[in-house]
Amino acid sequence: MNSFRLILLATLGSTLLILGALAFQFIGEMPPCKLCYWQRYPHVAAIAIGALALGQRGLAWLGAAAAATTAGIGIYHSGVEQGWWEGPTTCTSGPIGGLSTDDLLNQIMAAPLVRCDEIPWEMFGLSMAGWNALISLGLTAIWIMAARRA
Repeated sequence: MNSFRLILLATLGSTLLILGALAFQFIGEMPPCKLCYWQRYPHVAAIAIGALALGQRGLAWLGAAAAATTAGIGIYHSGVEQGWWEGPTTCTSGPIGGLSTDDLLNQIMAAPLVRCDEIPWEMFGLSMAGWNALISLGLTAIWIMAARRA
């Protein structure tokens, strides 16, 4: 497969992932959390880079960087969901041990509507963040192949 087709494939992959995320959000009525939005931005960048790279193949390394960035955020988000590490305090719950009733109520009232540490959907044991990470790693490989063949 030549560089042009690989760039087209990687761009299509990011496009499909964004369309899937929007379908979950608007059709499936699953609003995204803060980390979910963060995962979308590099895909949008990869789509724009892909559109530009079709005429200028030297940009494929930027596409690889965008895909790798969203894969990294997806891995981070999956770890937050699994409780392996803490996520941003703006979208995860804090410890409640030792809190007074008033402090606990304040924490509940300040909690975001959509939390980053809850898994709203999963398939084959992977959450949406996990699938994004896995597919994005594949897209990173495609971008790298395109860059090497340019």
